[in-house]
Amino acid sequence: MTHRPASWTTTNLGMVCGKGQYGWTTKAADHGIVKYLRTTDITKGSIKWQSVPYCQEVPPDREKYLIRADDILISRAGSVGFSVLISSPPSPTVFASYLIRYVPCEHVVPKFIAYFLRTMDYWDQIDIAASGIALANVNAAKLAEVAVPLAPLPEQARIADKLDTILARVDACGGRLDRLPTILKLFRQSVLAAATSGNLTENWRGQFPQSVDSQGLVDEIHAAHKAAGGHKAGNAAAPTEDVHDLSVAMFPKGWGLLTLRDVVLPDRPITYGILKPGPELEMGVPYVRVADFPGNKLNLATIRKTSPQMDEEFKRSRLRPGDLLLSIRGTVGRLVVIPDELAGANITQDSARLSVQSKVSHEYVLWYLRSSMAQDRMKGSTKGVAVRGINIGDVRALQLPFPSRAEQDEIVRRVEVLFALADRLEAHYTTARTQVEKLTPSLLAKAFRGDLVSQDPNDEPASALLARIGKQRGAQTSTKSKRGRKMAATSEP
Repeated sequence: MTHRPASWTTTNLGMVCGKGQYGWTTKAADHGIVKYLRTTDITKGSIKWQSVPYCQEVPPDREKYLIRADDILISRAGSVGFSVLISSPPSPTVFASYLIRYVPCEHVVPKFIAYFLRTMDYWDQIDIAASGIALANVNAAKLAEVAVPLAPLPEQARIADKLDTILARVDACGGRLDRLPTILKLFRQSVLAAATSGNLTENWRGQFPQSVDSQGLVDEIHAAHKAAGGHKAGNAAAPTEDVHDLSVAMFPKGWGLLTLRDVVLPDRPITYGILKPGPELEMGVPYVRVADFPGNKLNLATIRKTSPQMDEEFKRSRLRPGDLLLSIRGTVGRLVVIPDELAGANITQDSARLSVQSKVSHEYVLWYLRSSMAQDRMKGSTKGVAVRGINIGDVRALQLPFPSRAEQDEIVRRVEVLFALADRLEAHYTTARTQVEKLTPSLLAKAFRGDLVSQDPNDEPASALLARIGKQRGAQTSTKSKRGRKMAATSEP
């Protein structure tokens, strides 16, 4: 039970904001003369009035549904309980039938009520009100019964003003924090761009000029493939024109230029896998799908199994630990390193296996393929309508800037150091973001315990304020009853 100051009292939403009014039922339209505020327009934090649609059919009694400043609208279905305090609405605007309007009386501060409708105390009551219903919803009567803590009127204003100030700072802090993921993404891209262009290791080449030239390694790689019978095109489509456009002149002196088919083992050429794995089996040969490595992270829990017969038919695409797997259909360009657990597993037609030979750093190949230089060229080779993909011929022809093995290793070391720094910053961001997200509910809870601002003994207690509100409500009810009886009397024959 929450303990509040003695000058506070408890009432309900209906007492301080009336019984509630349902909105107008029609369809939204792109054009019109009367705007139409819906539940989806109030659940995004703030109303973007320019995107609020219009009424397809304007209510005949338009004045009845016009929203005004300081109206509080609460969603009664779908996103149940979401609320908004209206401020400076464009005129004319009416509200939809899945919203209920409450109008704060003159003896309460509208912002005070609106802030309470964001507290966990309020949401707990909404959960109870909507429980036991197949399609979660509440009606005006249930919302009117929501218990509302009531502070003295001057304290309501002090609380609302204090929350305005503090929560604006919280929002600003959250906004600054939310820019960090984009900054880190750009940072990682910049690191890879510097790494694959040679800029990242420019000073290293100055320190170790004797280790710069890659020509000897290039010659060894070409000789190995020649000895194995050379590259076989098979039934792969020809590479896409004007995509594989890199030249040696674009890179530092001493760097070469190879293709992906050059850097893999001669006896394990780049290939795709099983066309149709068949039904999923409890026992069998594991096979990796593109869906198993979202975000460049392999999820072993989702790996499926196919029959040994199907695996034997596609034995050319079996995996070894350390192989790289590149997605080539659907989402093109995802990459993952095959772990020891998947030795002997297979793949589907949606991915290509790259068995990088030991003369080449497979980590360097991995980082290069994740760079914008490689990703942009893969996008340029992607074709298709229903299912987008890159053919295996383009994968094999993808060019690879090729420094010496010593420089490859240095590039990998520097990239990993910088990415580790980015990962640490991202972890700090995640922690900070979680703390910021807790601040708002914590501040709201403090405010409605009476702990956010000091109490003034000269303030009229909320009990007296509530008595005045009750008296006013009683007078209004009496007036309506008399008006109703008078109209009934005059309508009798």
